[in-house]
Amino acid sequence: MTIDKTLEQRGNRYGDFVGHAQVTQRLKRAMRSHAKYGELPNQMQEALEMIQHKIGRIINGDPNYKDSWTDIIGYARLIEKDLKDDH
Repeated sequence: MTIDKTLEQRGNRYGDFVGHAQVTQRLKRAMRSHAKYGELPNQMQEALEMIQHKIGRIINGDPNYKDSWTDIIGYARLIEKDLKDDH
């Protein structure tokens, strides 16, 4: 499969890249603008940013694509497993 074919398939699933980038970057900027965001450990920041990425795909593309929702659960689960039970 050529890269152009792959990009076409992704575009059909997730919408155009410019639209996805617009919504995703807005979500990430909102998150990063909070004073406490910088206090989060790297893995929490990355999980939250990947969740925003997946939300951007859902909003801009196919909201019924189950894999996008499963990915959100997966990133949250990674953090859940990392947290101590004393909180």
